[in-house]
Amino acid sequence: MAIIVTFNAPGAAQDLYDKCIERVTDGHGFTSTDDLPVPGLLAHASGPVEGGWRVTDVWESSEAFETFATVLGPILADLGYGDLRPEVTPAHNVVIR
Repeated sequence: MAIIVTFNAPGAAQDLYDKCIERVTDGHGFTSTDDLPVPGLLAHASGPVEGGWRVTDVWESSEAFETFATVLGPILADLGYGDLRPEVTPAHNVVIR
């Protein structure tokens, strides 16, 4: 079952997001779901919110996200956001262009 994963990072800004993406993709950039080191990402969006930064993903399953979390977690910790926990909800409907 697909899941929606939302990270709200208080006090964060685009520079933290860019550093994280740089490390997750090993410097190759992120313009396609194929750019991630693990499969399963269906959609991704990020942007500023009042007081911080938000990232929302749709993953094909909890297992796919958990695999990615083993990559992302140490990077977030190294960047000072090791205590950041996402909100995970089941997706009722996912439409991808």
